Amino acid sequence: FFRLGDFYEMFFQDAEIVSRELGLTLTSRNREKGQEIPMAGVPYHSSASYIARLVEKGYSVAICEQVQDPKDAVGIVDRQVVRVITPGTVIDTDYLDEKSNNYLMGVKIKEENVGIGYMDITTGEFRASEVKLVSLLGEINKISPREIVADSKSFEILGKLLKNSGGYSTLPLREVDSLKRCEEYLEKFFGVISLESFNMRGKELAVQAAAQTLKYALEQQKGNPIPSHKIEYQNCEEIVELNYTTQKNLEIVENSRDRSSYGTLFWVLDRCRTSMGSRNLKKIIKNPLRNLEEINKRQNHVEFFIRNPLLREEILEKLRGVYDIERILGKLIMGTENGKDMVALKKSVFTALEIYHILDGDSILLLDQEKLSGIYHLIDKTLVDEPPFSIREGGIIRRGVSEELDHLHQISTNGKDHILTIENRERERTGIKTLKIKFNKVFGYFIEVTNSNRDMVPQDYIRKQTLSNAERYIVPDLKEYEEKVLHAKERIETLEYGIFKELSETLKEYLRELQDLAGKLAYLDVITAFAEIAIRNGYIKPQIGTGFGLEIVGGRHPVVEALIKKSDFVKNDLFLDEKKNIIVLTGPNMSGKSTYMKQGALILIMAHIGCYIPADYAVIPLTDKIFTRIGASDDLLTGQSTFMLEMSEMANILNSATRDSFIILDEIGRGTSTFDGISIATSITEYIHDKVGAKTIFATHYHEMTQLEKELSGVVNFRIEVKEEKEIIFLRKIVKGGADKSYGIEVARLAGLPKELLKRSKEILNILESQREIIEIKTGMEQLNLFGENSPEEKIQAQPEKDEKFHGKQELKRNEEIVLAKIGELDLNSLTPMEAFMKLNELKNILG
Repeated sequence: FFRLGDFYEMFFQDAEIVSRELGLTLTSRNREKGQEIPMAGVPYHSSASYIARLVEKGYSVAICEQVQDPKDAVGIVDRQVVRVITPGTVIDTDYLDEKSNNYLMGVKIKEENVGIGYMDITTGEFRASEVKLVSLLGEINKISPREIVADSKSFEILGKLLKNSGGYSTLPLREVDSLKRCEEYLEKFFGVISLESFNMRGKELAVQAAAQTLKYALEQQKGNPIPSHKIEYQNCEEIVELNYTTQKNLEIVENSRDRSSYGTLFWVLDRCRTSMGSRNLKKIIKNPLRNLEEINKRQNHVEFFIRNPLLREEILEKLRGVYDIERILGKLIMGTENGKDMVALKKSVFTALEIYHILDGDSILLLDQEKLSGIYHLIDKTLVDEPPFSIREGGIIRRGVSEELDHLHQISTNGKDHILTIENRERERTGIKTLKIKFNKVFGYFIEVTNSNRDMVPQDYIRKQTLSNAERYIVPDLKEYEEKVLHAKERIETLEYGIFKELSETLKEYLRELQDLAGKLAYLDVITAFAEIAIRNGYIKPQIGTGFGLEIVGGRHPVVEALIKKSDFVKNDLFLDEKKNIIVLTGPNMSGKSTYMKQGALILIMAHIGCYIPADYAVIPLTDKIFTRIGASDDLLTGQSTFMLEMSEMANILNSATRDSFIILDEIGRGTSTFDGISIATSITEYIHDKVGAKTIFATHYHEMTQLEKELSGVVNFRIEVKEEKEIIFLRKIVKGGADKSYGIEVARLAGLPKELLKRSKEILNILESQREIIEIKTGMEQLNLFGENSPEEKIQAQPEKDEKFHGKQELKRNEEIVLAKIGELDLNSLTPMEAFMKLNELKNILG
């Protein structure tokens, strides 16, 4: 984007790209010289929206500005690239999601270990961590960076990981500097003696990733500062691990349909009044705590606001008056702030002080009252209450700030009166009643006289311009005043801009205090929102313990109950302990198995973020990892089938889970043959029982797996209760015991499949069930026996007398089917009583 006056222009291939992507008119220049150059442009004042659209499409935009005053230029005005805007370095906050951070992320991979550094240059947030390679995709999904940078080797590995995960722009960079040079680079930038200040001493990969992230961000800013003043090192051992699949399956911040927040845990919990609070909530949900002390601290803060409803409502109302301090500070540091930003900062500081007094100095919001009051008064005494958007056109500084400025304003303000005085004087002197003094940017002030009065113009008038119906003149004192007024206006603009920038520089000295204030207000916003939701939705405070047992009484799915009437949701209990740590859950499709399992996982996450939970009572153990394996789809880009994906994810779970993990599995083994699937599903359950020991819910349609309850001491059977009347009714209630039917045809009916198809399905089912009856009658077995006692052949040899019984049953079943078919063919409305009696007798004879 080349700045040419009031436009940004693009040339050659760039012009063709923006013309196609933005729908701009493609023109050309130098056509007369036979050297046609494609050209397209956008107005300077509205360029931000065009840039945002290009960046959204994955382009990088270089801004080439005029760095020389055109008045001082000889020939072409000097220009330089002053900033390169990429997806991760967008600074125009008007085109960013206010509830999401815009992260730039650096990755350094070495064997099975990964260093991560990520920053948001609009807020100054800068974090680093180290994870295992197997957890990298989950971390990327948590952070949701707009752009990832990596050295060539790491980039190659990233490419394979992200092959089917859209939404990330990746860029390979030159090789990362040595550890020593990275440490020196970070220490110099942050002005610290050692990275021990950030708890990063010895974190080699995290240091290298953070250094390359910072270096890339600064390169794009072309010397412009960024608002980061520290790095926060995040210890992953203090965070509950939620891998990529778990985050996707549980839909904690993004749904799987349109990738919005609707119908997610974030959607339920986001009652924050500020955009800072919403961004903080998103980070909190993605990073549940494993630190019992911190969890209890959050719970206690939530409880405080639940017990003080009037105080809570007053603070919630006050928080509506807090603006996005984090992003205002980002604009302040990068020099893109305006008067409205500063007034918003002033109002936010004032509101924060009001909240501080409401809380009466409570530890939930500890502030440096004196410094914040100083910041408020500094802005208030310098800027007008309603400043214009532009900071270069005056009208932004209060009267009384500068004597010179006040004097210039007086000249400018009184100018109209002076002009009117001259106009009246000249009318009287010349006798021309229609004489007028006007102004335009080309000629300045001038006297306009119509042609009919031209003969009355005095000799001392100097002709300036001739029009078709009038003449324009100037007089010496008018020109002299014009010089004075125009100089005053220009001087006002220069003085006001200088005073505004002085204010900005002074506020930068309070950067840490203001960023600390933003963080505390964002936390307060989340905590009060948790309290409001707990009251509104009937949530309770769970007990968080260090033991193994999990106990949830009257648990509810937080999202499902928010989408339907709360009174319609069926509560269910969940008990897992050292004696019974695995539930085998059976029941029909659509009966609520997935809802039950997911609600358990979501309740665990809510408890670990310090939020109250949807239940009547709960004891929640500290959990290190939550795993899910729900549903599947082919990954065509990597050539993996549904079953291959399922097995890969299961391998990750079994290799990563510990005794303190929570696992939910749905329909494992359905992607292959029945015997293969049952064998794998059974072996997985045995492995979790014998080797892992994690709390697990395993939902399945393999009813044979209910036999595991007798074989494994830690397994217990549960099923979804079903009521069979004229139609199947799913009661959504979890009860002990295993199910023996799947009711698939009933679900197909509810889905609206054609009636003739459903009828044929029932016929085929009857045939298959009759074949099962052969096994039942001949072997005494209703289903396959997983553990091999009494093979079917042995039972058939032992009970030949059951053959006759079987054939008798078969004949009766065939007769019943004939009767049902004949009844179905009857037109009951046209039968006479006598015909009905005869038909009934005929059917009776068929049945014998």
